[in-house]
Amino acid sequence: MLDKEGYRPNVGIVLCNDNQQVLWARRIKHDGWQFPQGGVKLDESPDDAMFRELREEIGLKRHHVEVIGRTSDWLRYDLPQSCRRNSRSRFRGQKQMWFLLRLTGCDNDVCLDQSDCPEFDHWQWVTYWQPLKHVVHFKRDVYQAALEELEAFL
Repeated sequence: MLDKEGYRPNVGIVLCNDNQQVLWARRIKHDGWQFPQGGVKLDESPDDAMFRELREEIGLKRHHVEVIGRTSDWLRYDLPQSCRRNSRSRFRGQKQMWFLLRLTGCDNDVCLDQSDCPEFDHWQWVTYWQPLKHVVHFKRDVYQAALEELEAFL
């Protein structure tokens, strides 16, 4: 599902703990780290997609978290041509609604193998701004915009 400009709707999740650290996860079979994120299905709201992705990617349910903020609008990034599967597609990248959540459960509630095809193989708590230094270059501006806007909710 693409919008008229070629962006796929997506949600991003910044999960923090009581120490204002954020969950940073390593993609399975890759050396890349990122926040949990995923596509919004045709019949889903961004909120519903966020809770589905939270469960599928890191094993947390609604009762494990408190939603403390979200971005006021979609943030967009273009996927480099070298990362696109079909060069003739009108797909440009993703538009993301970002959510800031606080873990109300415990670290042991995080479980990376809740889906048939896990996305992550390791996670850790890191300082709030550390992901900005390590995320893949084409997502960096979106991460910065999301973290700047969401920081006000901490």
